[in-house]
Amino acid sequence: MEKIEWMGRVLGVQPRIRLWRSFDERGHSYLGYCLFLDGIIGGEGREFSVGIGKVAQAKHAFRVGDEVSGVGVPVADSRREPVELYRASRLRVVRGGEAEGGAPPPWSGVPPDLETYRWRGHRRLSARTYGAKCRSCIWGCRMAVEMVIDPWNPRTEYRQETFCYGPLSCTFYKAGPRRLVPGRKGMRYDEPDWVDEQETEHRGWDE
Repeated sequence: MEKIEWMGRVLGVQPRIRLWRSFDERGHSYLGYCLFLDGIIGGEGREFSVGIGKVAQAKHAFRVGDEVSGVGVPVADSRREPVELYRASRLRVVRGGEAEGGAPPPWSGVPPDLETYRWRGHRRLSARTYGAKCRSCIWGCRMAVEMVIDPWNPRTEYRQETFCYGPLSCTFYKAGPRRLVPGRKGMRYDEPDWVDEQETEHRGWDE
């Protein structure tokens, strides 16, 4: 596919993770990172998002405020990605951003490696809170979700869900409604609160 040129100011850097669900089972694919930007994409001025690999993030250490440029291609299936472009290349930091003033939240430095996110685990995050407070935070995450409705008669549905990998003490945090997962023959799985508690029980209150 034709590559699209883009450049802009980084509004947020977050992990790019795909979540697989099948009723009460789930798994993750750690794909890289999402850059949320305000700038120019294909000659049009607006906000947009780009998916990059973990090697690219390790090399450039993108953070909020950086002015960056590159090229990418439109995602092949927008249902399976939380970004507009991926396969980013010719990445360049045009100008480094200044450190954000004030105490967190949100946390806006250079995000950690993907193994750290995997170790920390996540809890569900209200979509409204994510949109209002957490898009610039390194601990926020909007995942593309694939749901296998019936393993014996394969049918897949898609949606997006928001999660928080941040400290349990975050004053912005709101869980939002519990997640309902559709299953075969009209059944639904109501994911209980203990799933989030189990995911993060190994961390301290301020970790």
